[in-house]
Amino acid sequence: MRDTEVEILTARDVPLGGPRAMTVRRTLPQRARTTIGAWCFADHYGPDRVAESGGMDVAPHPHIGLQTASWLFTGEIEHRDSLGVHAFVRPGELNLMTGGHGISHSEVSTPDTTVLHGVQLWVALPDAHRHAPRDFQHHAPRSFRVDGAELRVFLGTLAGETSPVNTFTPLLGAELLLDPGATVTFDVDPAFEHGLLVDEGDVRFDGALLRPAQLGYAATGRTTLTLVNESADRARAVLLGGTPFEEDLVIWWNFIARSGDEIVQARKDWEEGTRFGEVHGYDGARLPAPALPTTPLKPRHRVR
Repeated sequence: MRDTEVEILTARDVPLGGPRAMTVRRTLPQRARTTIGAWCFADHYGPDRVAESGGMDVAPHPHIGLQTASWLFTGEIEHRDSLGVHAFVRPGELNLMTGGHGISHSEVSTPDTTVLHGVQLWVALPDAHRHAPRDFQHHAPRSFRVDGAELRVFLGTLAGETSPVNTFTPLLGAELLLDPGATVTFDVDPAFEHGLLVDEGDVRFDGALLRPAQLGYAATGRTTLTLVNESADRARAVLLGGTPFEEDLVIWWNFIARSGDEIVQARKDWEEGTRFGEVHGYDGARLPAPALPTTPLKPRHRVR
């Protein structure tokens, strides 16, 4: 029997990017919920006027054990990584970077960007693939309408549309634009748990009212999800989903591992300039790793 309650997670403000940090609103991970499927980080930012906020300038930094999914609503970000990829993140286009064994990259909003607005999402790699080689995938999903909503499915399958992007666990990621007052019901996989991150508007998610920057969690067992836009204007949200990720994770800085020792080694490798490769073309120094906590790093156990 499914859990009919929708859990509401409220965002906290987090500085992102070292000395020239911009503020993001983070709804995952939290003490109450570490993952939704394999989605393990959900950062939401903007709309920020770059002339006032300074935009995004994240110097080269490392990752292990994860994939980063960049999705913009407004603006443009320049991406460079140690795989040698030089690409741009643009509204309605997915950039999915895999940094299993180790990758480094930089992210900078472009000079023509006046308003920056979007989400940055992380996917935890399962144990069998957490040392996967560096990879980068780009996909511009088509926009299509279902009832009172416009959809872009960037990962997985929704409303008969399937993304060609490869993932290591079953996942769903889609941007939803809901017409004023619209009620939309989607057929979904009952093996998936789902999260709805609201960007703008007030949206009722299977009965629970979500406001901007809130994330609603719906457990497995549902065969449908119903969204109601209770705003007078258009509402926008990002729907995430996946089969429950049962592995315990150690999450610290930009690393996802299974033990504290792995984190310690990854930090050492970054500080010594090994393993992660070099990012060419960024104007500035790379980010230094923060100091490790004085207490041992322990796994985050999945809430069941």
